Amino acid sequence: MKIQELRQLLSDAPYDALVLTSEISRRYATGFHSTAGAVYVSPKQAVFLTDFRYAEAARAAVRDFEVRELGGQTYAAAVNELLAADGARRAALEDRALTHADFLTWAGALHAEAVRLGGAVERLRTCKEDGEVEKIVAAQRIAEQAFDEVLCDIKAGVSEKEIAARLTYLMLHYGAENMSFDPIVVSGKNSSKPHGVPSDKKIEAGDFVTMDFGCIYEGYCSDMTRTVAVGCATDEMRAVYDTVLSAQLAGIACCKAGRTGREVDAAARRVIEDAGYGEAFGHGFGHGVGLEIHEAPTAGPRAEGVLPAGSIVTAEPGIYLPGKFGVRIEDMLYVIEDGCINLTEAPKGLMVL
Repeated sequence: MKIQELRQLLSDAPYDALVLTSEISRRYATGFHSTAGAVYVSPKQAVFLTDFRYAEAARAAVRDFEVRELGGQTYAAAVNELLAADGARRAALEDRALTHADFLTWAGALHAEAVRLGGAVERLRTCKEDGEVEKIVAAQRIAEQAFDEVLCDIKAGVSEKEIAARLTYLMLHYGAENMSFDPIVVSGKNSSKPHGVPSDKKIEAGDFVTMDFGCIYEGYCSDMTRTVAVGCATDEMRAVYDTVLSAQLAGIACCKAGRTGREVDAAARRVIEDAGYGEAFGHGFGHGVGLEIHEAPTAGPRAEGVLPAGSIVTAEPGIYLPGKFGVRIEDMLYVIEDGCINLTEAPKGLMVL
């Protein structure tokens, strides 16, 4: 249970209580989504503070926390009552989620010393529990179902925007609560832009179409990329695609708990460099996925931290040739002690539609 992990932070650090104010941390702790609220955790108390808009829904959904409605109080005043009941002298605030001004406002309002929590909650989130993995897998299956169906819509004369809109509709239709991010759909010369924005450009015969998309299911994100060809693919297109796929497989083979993100990235990058495309791979191999689409850990050229067992990272090498085309292939990997489990089931051999 998350409450046990959060209380463990209290035993390991020099503060008496946690005050979590960011939307992501509140959801991590309670499982409940709201645009406003605060979580208070001490050895004696676990309280979710919210306002009238969310109180009824929170009482029905939140299990391990007492739900208290603010009424006319401010959040700081409600937290002060909890601090007084505990006799707490030091309260840790999410300094990474608060602006400097907000941190100072909270610090001035609390009847306890405000200390910086740092990245403690983010580190907890790195290793997923079974239930969290199940939600990420569910989100991925929704995305894959949408991908299978949208392949029928990809043809010459259809715009990038139309495919992006269709992917969005299909993921919502199959059960997503929202998108992990705005879908990227780029074709032809536009596909050389790693984070290109879908445009009114019509797909043409001979184009690569790169689609990077994912959705949210019960708060947890999925992320995948597939590149397909329309009508035909030149020898150069096939060679680049095969290189990216080989690089991804090399990174996946290297990925396991205890390896650094840099080592995993290097395994994939070596394949691309050996093929003569080193300068065309300008981003990292992957990033963590969970309640946020980009979170720890990372796998890139400067990622010195090790990948812990239980983390989920993407595997997304790419080659981008300005004025020609780009290719990216992305799966999600569940890191375990002796390797990784690929959570993505969508086929990734080159498709010519």
